[in-house]
Amino acid sequence: MQRLTRRTVLLGTVALPFMSSMALAADKILASVPGLSFPFFVHMMNAFKAEITKQGYEVIESDGQVSSPKQTADIEAAITQGVKGIGISPNEVDAMAPALQQAVEAGIPVVTVDRRVPSVEGILAHVGADNAKGGEAQGNLIVSMFPDGATIINLQGQPGASPAIDRNKGLHNVLDPLADKYKIVFEQTANFARDKGLSVTEAALSGLAEPPKVIVAANDDMALGAMEAVKGRGLSGITIIGFDALPEALAQVRDGGLTATIEQFPGQQSSLGVQTLVSFLKDGTKPAEKVLLLTPQAVTKDNLNIAERLGEVK
Repeated sequence: MQRLTRRTVLLGTVALPFMSSMALAADKILASVPGLSFPFFVHMMNAFKAEITKQGYEVIESDGQVSSPKQTADIEAAITQGVKGIGISPNEVDAMAPALQQAVEAGIPVVTVDRRVPSVEGILAHVGADNAKGGEAQGNLIVSMFPDGATIINLQGQPGASPAIDRNKGLHNVLDPLADKYKIVFEQTANFARDKGLSVTEAALSGLAEPPKVIVAANDDMALGAMEAVKGRGLSGITIIGFDALPEALAQVRDGGLTATIEQFPGQQSSLGVQTLVSFLKDGTKPAEKVLLLTPQAVTKDNLNIAERLGEVK
C-alpha cells in the first residue's frame, strides 16, 4: 500500500506551476460540491469554475443537493460522458466512496477538495484545510478569551462529513484536558444548517439554568442561526464563534453580532485542486504530496483583513 504523505501549509506559501490554457476546449472536468444551497459551496464552485476555465477546460457543474445518491448519479453520468477529470467535495465520506472508486477504475483522475475520502486509494490528491486545527483554533480562542473558564454550547456539523468530525475533534482536543474549567453544557448536531442552528440553540437555551458564556459552531450558518436565537431571547454578552468566514459572518464579526469565525481558504483549496488535476492531465505529473492541507486561522474584528472573501462584505 502506498503511504500517503501530508503537510500543513499557511496561505500564500504554496505555489503550483501555472498550467497553460491551451488544453482542448472540448475536454471536460466535472466540478461537484455537496450542495449549492450553502454559501460556502457556492464560493467553492465559483472558484472551481474559474480555475477550470482558466486552464482551458469545459466545466460540468454538479450540485449534489445535499444528497449522496444525487452526487453519485452526477459522477456516474460524468463517467459515461467521458470527462477528463473530477474535482469534488464529497457530500459524505463513506457514501461517496463507491462512485469515486468507479471513476478511478475507469481511469479518470480524481482530486478531492475540502472533504477527503481516504478509503479510495487511487485518488490522485486531496487539497483541503486541516479541520482539526480549525477546531483547535476555536478552542484556543475560547481559552484565551476566558482564562478563568467558561460554559459552552457546541453545535456540531453534518454527521458523516469529515470536516464536522475533524472540527469537533479539534475543539475537544483543546477543551477536554481543561474540562474542570471549560464545560460543554450542551452538544448536538445542527447539520450545518442555519434553521437548525436556530432551533437547536433555542432548545439548548430553554433547557439550561443560565445562559452559556460561549456558543461555538462548526460552520457560520449554524453560528448565524444561534445568533438569532440569542437575540430572540433578549440575551447579550454571549460569545459566538463560527467557522468558514462567509461574507455575512465577516460582516457580523465586524459589527459585533459574532465574535469570530475560522477562515479555511476554500477558494484557494479549489484552485490548487484544479491545478493539481490539470498538471496530471497535461503531462502525467503527480503531486509531490497526496494530501495538502492549509492551516485555518481565527478571524476576529482585529484581523478581518486575512479573510479570503472580505471584498464581498457589504
